[in-house]
Amino acid sequence: MSLKLALLIALLAASAGIGFGYLLRLLISLGRKGSMELEIRQLELSSKEEAQRIIGEAETRGEEIIEKIQTELKERENRIKTSENHLIKKEEFIDQRTIDLDKETENVKKKVVEVANLRESAERLVGARQTELTKVAGLSPDEAKKEILKTIEKEAEEDLLIRTQKLEKEGEEKMATRAKEILSTTIQRLAVSTASAMMGTNVTLPSDDLKGKIIGKEGRNIKAFERATGVEVIVDDTPNSITLSSFDPVRRAVAKLALDNLILDGRIQPAKIEEFVEKAQADIGKIIKEKGEEAAIECGVYNLDSKLVSLLGRLYFRTSYGQNVLDHSIEMSHLAGMIAEEVGADVAVAKAGALLHDIGKALDHEVSGTHVEIGRKILAKFNISEEVIKAMQSHHEEYPYETVESVIVQTADAISGGRPGARRDTAERYLKRLGDLEAIALSYEGVEKAYALTAGREVRIFVMPEKISDLEAKKMARDIALRIESELKYPGEIKVNVIREARSIEFAR
Repeated sequence: MSLKLALLIALLAASAGIGFGYLLRLLISLGRKGSMELEIRQLELSSKEEAQRIIGEAETRGEEIIEKIQTELKERENRIKTSENHLIKKEEFIDQRTIDLDKETENVKKKVVEVANLRESAERLVGARQTELTKVAGLSPDEAKKEILKTIEKEAEEDLLIRTQKLEKEGEEKMATRAKEILSTTIQRLAVSTASAMMGTNVTLPSDDLKGKIIGKEGRNIKAFERATGVEVIVDDTPNSITLSSFDPVRRAVAKLALDNLILDGRIQPAKIEEFVEKAQADIGKIIKEKGEEAAIECGVYNLDSKLVSLLGRLYFRTSYGQNVLDHSIEMSHLAGMIAEEVGADVAVAKAGALLHDIGKALDHEVSGTHVEIGRKILAKFNISEEVIKAMQSHHEEYPYETVESVIVQTADAISGGRPGARRDTAERYLKRLGDLEAIALSYEGVEKAYALTAGREVRIFVMPEKISDLEAKKMARDIALRIESELKYPGEIKVNVIREARSIEFAR
C-alpha cells in the first residue's frame, strides 16, 4: 500500500514538474518574442532615419550637380554664340573675298585673251621674219640658231675672260700692294722667334738607382705620387729618365716640379710626397697668375678679372701644333694692334680680342663644346665687352665677321700660325694631308698632273689645254679650293695654282 502511494506521489510530482517546466518555457518564449519585436521596431526606425538621411544627401548632391551642369551649359552656350559670331564674320569676309576674286578672275581672263592675241601677232611677225632671213642667208632656222649661239658663246667667252683678267689684275694689284704694306710692316715690327716651346713630360734622374726609390716598397711611393698629382708615372728601361703622363698640362707641370724637388731633397716617402705636391701646386698657381699678368701687361690689355687672368696664364702650359698657346696669343695681340693702327680700327678691341681668342683652350677638356664657344661663355661671364667677344669669336670662322676687328684677329691668327716653323704636325698627318691634296686635284677631269708643294701650303695643278679652256681653268681652281675647304683640315691657307700651258712643236728637216 505504501509502495502504491509512493508511486502515485512520484507520478504526481513528475506531472507537476512537467507542467511547471512547460509553463516556464512558455514564459521565456513570450519574453524573447517581446524583445525581438522591440529590436525589429528599433531597426525599422533607424532604417527609416538612415533612408531619410541618404535621400537628403542625394537631393543636395543632385541639386549641386544640376547647378554645375547648368553653369557649364551656360558657358558652352556663350562659347557657341561667340564662335557663331566669329563664323558669321568669317563668312562675310569670305563672301567679300570671293566677290573680289571673281572680279580679279574676270580681269585675268581678259588679260589672258589679250596676251594670246598679242602672242599670235608676235608669232606671225617672227615667222615672217624667219622666212625672210632664211631666204636671204640660205640657212634653215635651226642651222642659223646654232651658228648664232656658237658665235655668241665664243665672243662672250673671250670677252668674259679678258674682262675678268683685267678686273682681277687691277684689283689684285691694288689690294696686294696695300696688303703687302700692312703685313710686311706688321711682321717686320714683330720679328719673334718661331721655335716651339712645349711643356716637357720627361723627368731626368741623376741615376737609375732613384727609380727604385720613386717606386718605393711595394709601389707605395709611386701610388702616393699618382694619387696626389693625378698623373701617371711611367718607369721604363730608358736610362736616367721617367715619363709623366696626363691629359692636363697643368697637372703635368705640378708633377714635374714636385718630383724635381723630391729628387733634390732625397727623402721620397708618402708624407713628403704630399707636402712637396702641395708646395708645387702653390708654385704653379703663382706661375700661372704671373704669366697671365705679364701677358696682359705686355699686350696693354688692362682691367681684367683676376680669375680671367689666371685662366689666361694656364695657356702657358698649353700647346697647339707644337706652338705655345700663350706666346701665340701675345704675338697675335701685337700683330692685331699693328694691323688695327694701319687700317684705322679700334686698337684696344683688336688687341684684347687677339689675346683672349684662345681662352677657351684653358678649359676645353673640362667643359663640353669648341674652344671658341667655351671662350665666348668665359668672356661673357666676366663681363667682357661685346665688341671684344665679336672680335675673338670669328677666328675659326665659326661665327660671321661682324666687325673689322674680327677680320683683323683672324688675319693675325693666320700670320702667327703660318710663320715657317711656328707649328709642327706629325709626319703621318703631314703625308696624309699632302696625299689628300693631290687626290682631290687629280679627281677632276682634264687634270694631267698635280703636286703638293711648300709643306702643303700650295697645290700646283697642270691641266690638258685641249680639254680645259682658260675660263674652265679658273673655275676649276675655285672649285678645288672650295672642296679643300670643305673636306680637309689644315692650319693657315692653301694656294691652288691651276696651270694651262699650250705648246706647238714642229720639226724642220
